[in-house]
Amino acid sequence: MPLNKDNRKEFSPKNRVLGSFYGSNVGPTIIIFAGIHGNEKAGVYASKKVISKIAETNVEFKGNVHFILGNINALNKGVRFEKFDLNRIWRNEHFEDPEKSDEGLIAEKKEQKEILSVIKAILLNEPGPFFFLDLHTTSASSVPFITISDSLNNRKFSSNFPVPVVFGIEEFLDGPLLTFINEYGHIALGFEGGAHDDPASVVYCEAFIWKALVHSKCIEKDKVSDYAKYQKVFENLSCKFQFFAIKYRYDIKPDENFAMRPGFKNFEPIKKDELLATSDGIPIPSPRKGRIFMPLYQELGEDGFFVLKKISKFWLWLSIIARRLKFNHFLRLIPGVNQDPENNYTLIVDPKVAKYLTLPIFHLFGYRQQIYKDDKLHFIKRDRKITIFP
Repeated sequence: MPLNKDNRKEFSPKNRVLGSFYGSNVGPTIIIFAGIHGNEKAGVYASKKVISKIAETNVEFKGNVHFILGNINALNKGVRFEKFDLNRIWRNEHFEDPEKSDEGLIAEKKEQKEILSVIKAILLNEPGPFFFLDLHTTSASSVPFITISDSLNNRKFSSNFPVPVVFGIEEFLDGPLLTFINEYGHIALGFEGGAHDDPASVVYCEAFIWKALVHSKCIEKDKVSDYAKYQKVFENLSCKFQFFAIKYRYDIKPDENFAMRPGFKNFEPIKKDELLATSDGIPIPSPRKGRIFMPLYQELGEDGFFVLKKISKFWLWLSIIARRLKFNHFLRLIPGVNQDPENNYTLIVDPKVAKYLTLPIFHLFGYRQQIYKDDKLHFIKRDRKITIFP
């Protein structure tokens, strides 16, 4: 099936949950999202293939699995979104007043409300632990990769997949779904299967789902027919497991005529000052040496491109030690650094002090996201205990 075919009314809100499978109550619950962006259907088709195989072969589960559709309205129209990017509105302050009628909600707000209702029901009625997986594709040619918020549990689970892993995206994007979920302590991974219109993206998403079910211990691999085939899909990739951090994002302004230079691929090396794009005809050079990431080759989107830097194994090891030994408590002893009285996972920092405590120091201790509020910098810790959903 062509991935870009506009199958109108192919998806229905009645089928928000594409499929649910229940095993014993002693295993994990896996929640898989597909189609959060309406022009990214590979994850939807891959989910349907997995659902069919599970139903046909009667796979035995040690936990539960749920497949959830994202932006149904946008999926039916074949567009990324209508009014708002559904993957940019997951902050508590973005939620609509629950007293407001559905008729008064904008399209993406309706979708969000329905998805949140499904998630809450699953969390309320199932024991967990919970794994959230969000399937995507990109507008540029790409090897498959994973995006995570930088928590140790996310790192550990993503290490089961021999693909590049990118973290720090929550520092540059406002309101991604998985960042919101991570704030409640759950494991949450985004999987990018490749280019939107590449049939191989469906294959990669399907293989990722099966491997995730096995590595989460929801299914035993010898219970999955053709599991060796899915394993081979990743073994045949020309990429390898490495960690990268986002160092720069180009923000497209409203009404800006942004045009990416053609031909860039995800993770391709770029030089400082290399011409990457144009804005209203004016050249946009790369601000630094690194790897190009998510260059925009579609009409809708606010992210022109990102620049990545590979993270050394030594830094990764050091950050694991620092977090496990809870060295982050020493940060609170520094004048100008205070614990947020309303949030144990947030440090409030005087900007003057932050100039001397560089971002890598906060990153080392797991404080990835920073927000400027009330003339102070708020650094938010990604490693946290599981708490109740709002």
